[in-house]
Amino acid sequence: MVVEIITPDAKLFEGEVKSIKLPGANGGFEILNNHAPIISTLTAGKISIALDQGQNKSFEIQGGVIEMQNNKIIVLAD
Repeated sequence: MVVEIITPDAKLFEGEVKSIKLPGANGGFEILNNHAPIISTLTAGKISIALDQGQNKSFEIQGGVIEMQNNKIIVLAD
């Protein structure tokens, strides 16, 4: 699945991932490949990404929104 993390200043990340963990407004949640379409607000916290090569990346955000559809995730973050 493809993830894009975009802030007002720059694109922080774009690429293929195995999973992504996000700080949702109603609690943290994880999205895996073939997840049902979702739109959610995000709170301040850490986004953790598991890459296909076994590596992990993380980004601190102050809030934002996420949209997942057709195995493409777009995160608009502060």
